[in-house]
Amino acid sequence: MLPAPSRSLLRVSGAGLMLDLLGDRDRHLRAVEAAFPDAVIVARGNEITFGGEEEAASRAYKAVEELLILIQQGLRLDAEGVRRVIDMVKESVDSPSGVLGSAVEVGRGKVIRPKTVGQLRYIEAIRDHTLVFGIGPAGTGKTYLAMAAAVEALLSGAVRRIVLTRPAVEAGERLGFLPGDLEAKFNPYLRPLHDALFEMLGPEEVAAYTDRGAIEIAPLAYMRGRTLNDAIVVLDEAQNTSRAQMKMFLTRLGFNSKMVITGDDTQVDLPTDRPSGLNHAERILRAVRDVAVVHLTAADVVRHRIVAAIVEAYEAAGGGGSGRRRGARR
Repeated sequence: MLPAPSRSLLRVSGAGLMLDLLGDRDRHLRAVEAAFPDAVIVARGNEITFGGEEEAASRAYKAVEELLILIQQGLRLDAEGVRRVIDMVKESVDSPSGVLGSAVEVGRGKVIRPKTVGQLRYIEAIRDHTLVFGIGPAGTGKTYLAMAAAVEALLSGAVRRIVLTRPAVEAGERLGFLPGDLEAKFNPYLRPLHDALFEMLGPEEVAAYTDRGAIEIAPLAYMRGRTLNDAIVVLDEAQNTSRAQMKMFLTRLGFNSKMVITGDDTQVDLPTDRPSGLNHAERILRAVRDVAVVHLTAADVVRHRIVAAIVEAYEAAGGGGSGRRRGARR
């Protein structure tokens, strides 16, 4: 004998909240129905009932409830946000609204929010540890979230400056082949860091912070011989550092400072006879106190959905992917 269909009831206080929850032409509710086809969902007045197969009804209820929490927090739902909540419910994440509702404040009323559980773990690791490795494929937000956390620390007064750096090695190119003087040669490598700062703070504010030394963007070679106190330091594209460069960088850490090291260990552009300093440092430092290693995966890609599919295809073909479990190791 089949079990009786389950029924749950969700009451929504306020017509405005109900309209936001359902979406234009009920598109948000339709997305939940499509994700859990064995559930029967009926919206009437200020109530939504969930029936049908028990597990499907329970998950559909959870998805809609989490969407309602996000709306009550003041967030505006869109198709991408609804999809991410549904995906997290399917993955049995305890609080999708807790993930998407978290915020990194970067000034001008702008906040950066994690889109996945992995991204939230990454942000929390940066806040809670002195040294953090963020390792994962393109599109997972490694650099962007690290810079958002750096801006938040600067604006809150937790540190007095941001230092952003990266090695000048990309896709087989070398500086000698690029036109212009030394500064012009380095600019293409540092441009992504400038772009992210401009988006968060605006060009004028970035220029003001840079003029007074509160923001510095420089090639990795410029870090030698320095001690970086009262700063949050982000090393980007760290897979392209040698072991010696990585050791040099790590020993620049000063008092009241943090370091965030980001990289994709499947995209090393160093010559084959030069092992990556990122892989080596992760291996020997993962057990050190106050060090966190966060591995992001294709599930954390927040670019166009096809990017995640591309990453997964390469991983399946053996062309990338560490195969290690995502999460922070202390």
